[in-house]
Amino acid sequence: MVFESIFGKNEETMNEDEFIELETGGEEGKKVNIRIETLNDYRDVEGVQKYLREGNIIFLRIRKLRERDIGELKRSIERLRRTTIAMNGDIIGVDEDFLILSPPNAKIWRGEVEGAKVE
Repeated sequence: MVFESIFGKNEETMNEDEFIELETGGEEGKKVNIRIETLNDYRDVEGVQKYLREGNIIFLRIRKLRERDIGELKRSIERLRRTTIAMNGDIIGVDEDFLILSPPNAKIWRGEVEGAKVE
């Protein structure tokens, strides 16, 4: 019924060649990939920086390195923080096991979500 009121034809009686193809409003170049990476040691920082510079959002698991060597973890996070700030990106810790790093075109919202506050 709704279909008939919009197009003047019954959906079942329309031929395949009568359908119109609509263009989408989004641009293909504007897509942002989300990568889930693990920081096992300081050497992994370079790869994470590369993905971030390519415009990816990074969910970074840091638990293994935190449990093994807190000093190396602090050094790694500081290097990632400097890189993120230099490129006008964003970085945030999510509990003790994850970091989220974002490129300049994606900002991290730091507000309350149903009673839980992200810090």
